[in-house]
Amino acid sequence: MVKMGVDLRTVVISIFVSLLLFVSASSESNDDGTFRVGLKKLATRFGSSQEEALRSSFRSYNINLGGDSGDADIVALKNYLDAQYYGEIAIGTPPQKFTVIFDTGSSNLWVPSGKCFLSISCFFHAKYKSSRSSTYKKDGKRAAIHYGSGSISGFFSYDAVTVGDLVVKDQEFIEATSEPGITFVVAKFDGLLGLGFQEISVGNATSVWFGGVDPNHFRGEHTYVPVTQRGYWQFDMGEVLIDGESTGYCGSGCSAIADSGTSLLAGPTAVIAMINKAIGASGVVSQQCKTVVDQYGQIILDLLLAETQPKKICSQIGLCDFDGTEGVSMGIESVVDKENMKSSSSLRDAGCLPCEMAVVWIQSQLRQNMTQERIVNYVNEICERMPNPNGESAVDCSKLSTMPTVSFTIGGKVFDLAPEEYILKIGEGPVAQCISGFTAFDIPPPRGPLWILGDVFMGKYHTVFDFGNERVGFAEAV
Repeated sequence: MVKMGVDLRTVVISIFVSLLLFVSASSESNDDGTFRVGLKKLATRFGSSQEEALRSSFRSYNINLGGDSGDADIVALKNYLDAQYYGEIAIGTPPQKFTVIFDTGSSNLWVPSGKCFLSISCFFHAKYKSSRSSTYKKDGKRAAIHYGSGSISGFFSYDAVTVGDLVVKDQEFIEATSEPGITFVVAKFDGLLGLGFQEISVGNATSVWFGGVDPNHFRGEHTYVPVTQRGYWQFDMGEVLIDGESTGYCGSGCSAIADSGTSLLAGPTAVIAMINKAIGASGVVSQQCKTVVDQYGQIILDLLLAETQPKKICSQIGLCDFDGTEGVSMGIESVVDKENMKSSSSLRDAGCLPCEMAVVWIQSQLRQNMTQERIVNYVNEICERMPNPNGESAVDCSKLSTMPTVSFTIGGKVFDLAPEEYILKIGEGPVAQCISGFTAFDIPPPRGPLWILGDVFMGKYHTVFDFGNERVGFAEAV
């Protein structure tokens, strides 16, 4: 079993936030055969005297900041600007040390190769060279991994990998010979160690943790939910609540993944916009949203009051197609009949998503027995809170105490996030800036709608990735 826990709330704000949405973890190996990966936020941005004072304070709590002669089975996690969290592993004999992100959203281990000559980033990081324990296999297997903020390519190698006290012999990993762009130049880590299932690994490579985990030791007192789709750690999630009130979006269920490689908490635009309004976050005004509400808001309201099936409303008023289960963008028609439908289809295509979001918002207000006038005003106001294209929405730091609790229902249990846990604060005093920890991310059916519970959530809740029983567990971190 792999256990993932966070002792302190993790946040992500730095000048590299758009490039680096990765998170790492510390690890420990236990006598009972359980391999634990514990995410600990440890500050390392001090001068030598300050750092030593901090180390002394932390020693009393049995927290290792790295560089100490503490327990050998603890791998300290380093924190750079609350945006990059990375720990140390070793590859080969004698061991070659690398700092890596521990990422539950991917499954491969990769580090820079000693044969990486043309990428600038390779000159700023440790590079792997074949060792006495390396195994050469003549399969000519090449690899390429693409991230939202960068990509790497290289070839597969085999060697002993050490994480804490755990040693996995003949582990398959990628030697990266190409790391283009600035993403990995500015990274404080050398590579990445994936903790996801083998189903999403490039080259069907076996994950390090799979090769080193003893699946006979599983226990815990967390709230567990079964993995519903292998690859990512995906599970079913229930309703999302704002100050205890249902948003109505996941009443019939949503899918979610727990991902230590995502710093924020991502979800469907319709609900993120509702959360942004509730916390006073300001984003980009969506003209498409306002146009749809102005022209069709009252019609949508009337159809809902007439008990029209919500999923059919946007197709009924001509903004979406309906495939029998849900609305489908009219953009499909423009592909089939480009010449005749191009102009009108593009207009309808732009209105499909705002229409579907308006249906969700109006439904939520009807459940609260709001008046029609109040509902129309609410939907117009929420259009003003549409998330920025880059996902970042600002809030007033002085109003944190008045912001609502945002909650997620998992396994029948409600998991709360308080404002100080979902707001990312930079600086102090009058120059402080606060950013919403919620970001919009729309994944269409059948895989979506999908929530990604990143560091904002995992910072509050200790997370267990139980491979043997294919389940994920959550409990409040201490």
